Amino acid sequence: MKILIFGLPGSGKTTLAKLLVPMFNAVWLNADKVREEAKDWDFTIEGRDRQANRMRLLAYQANSENRKVIADFVCPTEYTRKEFNADYTIWMNTIKTGRYEDTNKMFEEPKNPDFIVTHFEADMWAYLIKNDIYEKFNL
Repeated sequence: MKILIFGLPGSGKTTLAKLLVPMFNAVWLNADKVREEAKDWDFTIEGRDRQANRMRLLAYQANSENRKVIADFVCPTEYTRKEFNADYTIWMNTIKTGRYEDTNKMFEEPKNPDFIVTHFEADMWAYLIKNDIYEKFNL
């Protein structure tokens, strides 16, 4: 199972991921840590696509080892979300603009996320999301 937490920088993705990872005993793929390991801080469209592909491959590897994955990254376009191919998506719709204008301009609102977080209260959202996932996937 791949769970994607996405949204603008500063929307609370990492804070929520920190709470969900132990709830599912999941591998945590944090975009900043993955970029740091790859030494790839390219935020052009090509760099973002490369990062999405990197995240997808790492998630695939963990899934092939029967591990659940929680990935938190901006994943700004429908294309990158489709490529990541999450089983469950969480849109952090907590802010209208992030700290990077180029990211704000390219971010596309999702069409059908599984869950939408609307304000900062990570403990509550983690509980609700966990219950929703358990119900949807009969865990």
